[in-house]
Amino acid sequence: MQFTRDIPTAETYDLVVCGGGPAGCAAAVAARRAGLRVLLVEGQGQLGGTGTSGLVAHWLGGRRPDGQWVVGGLFRQWSERAAAEGVALLPVAEPGQKYTPHGWHLGLAHGVPYDPFAMAAMLDTVMAEEGVEVLLATQAVDVVRQGDRLTHAVLFNKGGLAAVGARAFVDATGDADLAARSGCAVVKGDAEGLTTPVTLEFHLDNVDQDALARYIHQHESPRFRELIAQLRAKGDWPFPYEIFISVQLTEPGTMMINTPRTCGIDGTDGASLSDGYRRGRQEIATLLPILRKHFPGFAQARLKAVAPLLGVRETRRIVGPYVLTVADVVEGRRFDDTVGYSMYGWDLPDPRRPSHQPHHEKGTRIRGGLTPIPYRILVPAPVENLICPGRAVSVERDVLGPLRVMAPVMAMGQAAGIAAGQVVRNDTAFAAVDTDALREQLRADGAILDMHHDR
Repeated sequence: MQFTRDIPTAETYDLVVCGGGPAGCAAAVAARRAGLRVLLVEGQGQLGGTGTSGLVAHWLGGRRPDGQWVVGGLFRQWSERAAAEGVALLPVAEPGQKYTPHGWHLGLAHGVPYDPFAMAAMLDTVMAEEGVEVLLATQAVDVVRQGDRLTHAVLFNKGGLAAVGARAFVDATGDADLAARSGCAVVKGDAEGLTTPVTLEFHLDNVDQDALARYIHQHESPRFRELIAQLRAKGDWPFPYEIFISVQLTEPGTMMINTPRTCGIDGTDGASLSDGYRRGRQEIATLLPILRKHFPGFAQARLKAVAPLLGVRETRRIVGPYVLTVADVVEGRRFDDTVGYSMYGWDLPDPRRPSHQPHHEKGTRIRGGLTPIPYRILVPAPVENLICPGRAVSVERDVLGPLRVMAPVMAMGQAAGIAAGQVVRNDTAFAAVDTDALREQLRADGAILDMHHDR
């Protein structure tokens, strides 16, 4: 059926940012500091995206295990502010340490764990201080395109439909929603269209971390593979995944459980997402008694929270002027338009085997552990005044593993916001941005752009 309706036109902005997760928040603040009038639109009732509403309260990919910063700029500023205000921790692995409660292996020791509820409030404060206008509980449902430019984003909230005009747009939805709806080239998932498993995150408190740590050190089994294999052999582990992942947040005894892996969910399909929520809650209800009965330290664990937002790792990716490849990452290729890095691994589980990481099994190594972020992978085609920071960037699918986490997407968002300043001031396209000037401004704002891959 054809649906036609007159809708009101709201105020016009220099920049509309759709998606209030880490990438969108960084883009909005960077653009505001560049002098633009900015509207930030977020579908949930709070900012922070998967990190707050999805309870994945762990900013990964921005530091080395020794605490050295790999992502600077807004990520570092907000991490240090959160730590100073008691919202987050900045853990550093001790020399000779094998495991850490913030992920139980050193690959996660460089994360920034935080209280998701306090972080959402901190981000409210940040946006108010910076002068970013925010619309929460608002979905970007469509766009208006004239030629190769967008003129409006069509939004929906309890007030109904409205069209908001802008001179430039940031698609920080993570799903390339604006790019797809405006006719930009996108792909989804693997060659068969399958995407990596999703997780409905949950938090527990009253965990005996001393008992948990003793078991891990005694058995050298931070992911509990042997225990899970034993439980499966006895018929006491009904899940397709083979590992257990827990992360201490800001207080000992409070743990984020990143264990469930739900296969077959399409994050761009409403019915499939609904199924993911239902299945996720069922898995938590089944898993929690097993943890209490069999896992050291969890006998008295209490359910603190179940995420209201499903953790979706992968959906669409734009096809930009360049596709960053696995070979680029493995060879440590350098790019003259690099806007940041990620310090993270090949974390994109097989769509059918939720505990298997294909590149880990192959022994593929990221050169120096660093994945570069060229500006050009943020730019979709053919729409000229749209940019897509976050996990929808133009990469070979497996490169999403190191780039989809929160520190590198903040680096992308900060670059996108500064680039938007050029686009608006010069009435140009994102593809025509002067990347030398962009990088100069990023450096001035504390971004890290010159890491060495041979470390």
